[in-house]
Amino acid sequence: MWNALLCLSIIGCTAAPSGENPAQLPAGVYGVYQDNDIGAINQSSWAFGSPQRTSKNPVDAIKAVIAVDYLADELTINPRWVTMSPFAKQEMLQARVDVRRVLGIALDAPSQVVVNALLRAAWSLQAGNQEEALRAFDNPAFGMPPPRTLQILADLPYIQSANIATNDAAAQTPSHGDGQRN
Repeated sequence: MWNALLCLSIIGCTAAPSGENPAQLPAGVYGVYQDNDIGAINQSSWAFGSPQRTSKNPVDAIKAVIAVDYLADELTINPRWVTMSPFAKQEMLQARVDVRRVLGIALDAPSQVVVNALLRAAWSLQAGNQEEALRAFDNPAFGMPPPRTLQILADLPYIQSANIATNDAAAQTPSHGDGQRN
């Protein structure tokens, strides 16, 4: 009985805020032939495994940050992930909080607002337009000056909770996805 209560309390803690929809990503954010859920898990577990992997590469760091913000809700809400451990889902929610703190992103900012700004910055950097990338961070959800945000992304520090959460999610994902596209 106690195990059932513990499980229910953990599941209740992982529920998304009522009335807030999870962030949506455009197709192909993590590769042409990869669905966003699997791509987000792969990108984030790779990137948060070691800070050197994204050093001086803010686009890869941005994609990892987007992944954590997106997956925090996606893993909890999408029935595709019903078999994933509630502990892994809770870890991802904590990782989002910790990643947002490092970047000065408001903890209560809607995920879609955060994801949209980060996508705009990544696309601008890929196009060689740093000024437009900085404008993407000139947003009420981002509490630091835009150049500081970009500087942190270019040298993203080790965030233990993100490393643990993304690796646990990756460990619970079949190596070739789950055969579902939602």
